[in-house]
Amino acid sequence: MGAGYVSTYHARALRSLPFVEIVGVADSDQTRAETLAAQFQIPKVYPSLAAMAEAQPKVIHILTPPASHASLAIEAMEMGCHVFVEKPMAESAADCDRMIQCAREKNLVLSINHSARMDPIVLEALEMIRNGAVGEVKAVDFFRSSDYQAYSGGPAMPPQFRNGSYPFQDLGVHGLYLLEAFLGPIQSADTRYYASGTGDANLVFDEWRTMVETEKGTGQMYISWNVRPIQNELIIHGSKGVMHVDCYLQIINLRKTYPAPKPIQRILGGGFGALHMLSRVTINTLRFATKRLLPSPGIHVSVVKFHEALHKGEAPPVPAEEGRRVIALLEEVSHRADDDKKVYLADANPHLQPRILVTGANGFLGKALVNRLREEHGEPLRLLVRKPPTTPVPEDLQLMYGDLGNPAYLDRAMEGIELVFHIGAAMSGGNFEFNAGTIWGTRNVIDACEKHGVRQLVYVSSMSVLDHAGHEAGVPVVESSPYEPFPQNRGLYTKTKLEAEKMVLQAAAEGRVHAVILRPGQIYGPGAEKTPPSGTIGIAGRWLVVGSGEHHVPLVYIDNVVDALMLAAEKELPNGSIFQLVDPEGIRQREYVEYAVRAGRPVRASYVPAWFLKMAGFGVETLGKLLKRAVPLTPYRVKSITPLWPCDCTAAHTNLGWQPRVSIREGMALTYPPKKP
Repeated sequence: MGAGYVSTYHARALRSLPFVEIVGVADSDQTRAETLAAQFQIPKVYPSLAAMAEAQPKVIHILTPPASHASLAIEAMEMGCHVFVEKPMAESAADCDRMIQCAREKNLVLSINHSARMDPIVLEALEMIRNGAVGEVKAVDFFRSSDYQAYSGGPAMPPQFRNGSYPFQDLGVHGLYLLEAFLGPIQSADTRYYASGTGDANLVFDEWRTMVETEKGTGQMYISWNVRPIQNELIIHGSKGVMHVDCYLQIINLRKTYPAPKPIQRILGGGFGALHMLSRVTINTLRFATKRLLPSPGIHVSVVKFHEALHKGEAPPVPAEEGRRVIALLEEVSHRADDDKKVYLADANPHLQPRILVTGANGFLGKALVNRLREEHGEPLRLLVRKPPTTPVPEDLQLMYGDLGNPAYLDRAMEGIELVFHIGAAMSGGNFEFNAGTIWGTRNVIDACEKHGVRQLVYVSSMSVLDHAGHEAGVPVVESSPYEPFPQNRGLYTKTKLEAEKMVLQAAAEGRVHAVILRPGQIYGPGAEKTPPSGTIGIAGRWLVVGSGEHHVPLVYIDNVVDALMLAAEKELPNGSIFQLVDPEGIRQREYVEYAVRAGRPVRASYVPAWFLKMAGFGVETLGKLLKRAVPLTPYRVKSITPLWPCDCTAAHTNLGWQPRVSIREGMALTYPPKKP
């Protein structure tokens, strides 16, 4: 029951058992179930557990989200089936008790997939300890880091981002039962969690620490979504040695005492450990390459051992009572973390009733706009940001925390709003981040504006949506200049910004919203000193200027862009109007670099011929095709890197009434003030 990613591990293990027949798979997502069935030749797909009863199964594997474990396990046992449940066993100790009681009444086997305890390397470590490898165990440390696939936007937010407790329920359960495996039943546990502010804002609590006490000794668990490289390790401290278990590399490194002075002991321990590590890494690499070492081997062993025990009429390797003990340790902490996440993400100054909303308020342009609105309007503002700030929130600002990709977040944020400045968009990451922050973010803004009858939407687009590679030198760039014909070849930023702009224009054409679109050039000013000029690649602190540095940079000073935003909000303009914002003077790339150097900025600039980068791009692109990976450099991207120039802003001057108040010379002096002698 459940055809998610873990189901493939279960199906593969079941296929290895000659006395097991898979008779069906059930999932509410029929496509997902059919995919699994086709991969493992499963004869029938069902929409529910009840429907699967026609296949007369003897055993049900429950592989659904934890909230459904108890109800589905009990339903399966009511059908007369033995049950194997993915971790965690359930969401509460009370649910665990109901499951155990049902199993007893029906005289059925109920077991939990505590796969990390069945990992071959962990089983080997336990056997070595039973044979006295480290003497008497005094303490155990468990370290685990991880990451989650980013939220790609839409109404179905992934489960890991819904509750504050999810990280602990997901990985903490492994740590708790592993500590018990080496130390015995846990008597007390103290768990603390933290929001680092540096990881995925949707996750919130991304650092977890637990201290436990048992009769044998103490244990600690550290789980992080920030530590890199990702690790999955145990350290067992004993009276005669220290054992390091690397569950990813499937290696045990044992440091023992030797009959020698302490310095010699350390040298011997380090030397033997290094030799052992080198040999095991080599062997395990070959085992993995020849598929003798499977990914997530603990799941495979858990499934096999459960069915072998069932086949022989023996007790399962992981009794239901063990699963219940872990849930009892998790439950109180989980409730607390869920409540604390709600408090952490509670709106700042919820009593305010703003009529103006700003997305992307923590960005370079967003901050400048908010400062101007506060100075000139003197009314409360609603700001959408991804996470709470580290400083107190001013009384005239209402902050709402969430992801632009979440429709419910935008719907709530748009209540009572008349004017929207949509500046927020993804600036880094992969497909998921750009899809959520830019595509879904803009779609959600449009839908919420339409639903709540917003008077005006001011959308900040980008000149990157225009055709750079096909632009003829000397031809003025205007609002109607051709769009980028191959956005997928330019990169995720261009691709998603172009799609977002087209969505706004379509919504305006259909009368769903009243929108004005601004397309600024490269925005600069104090705070953007590290940004290289257009036509430049920034790598490891060095600016690689493509060409001789003689191309003009389509700059626009930050305050001048804010001027245009204010005008777009106040003027009566045709729906769907587009205005290009670029300073008419312009400076060349080499001049830009010289400004930064004179200001004492640690700039290291190199001028690279375009033909050289195109050749490099061809090589990188070819390698990417062979590896079937996206690559950052291609000949088309090199060709597209040339800045657009000259830029005609007549429409902005005539219809919007915009003129750049701060000239390029003044703006560059403010951005890069000359270094004092």
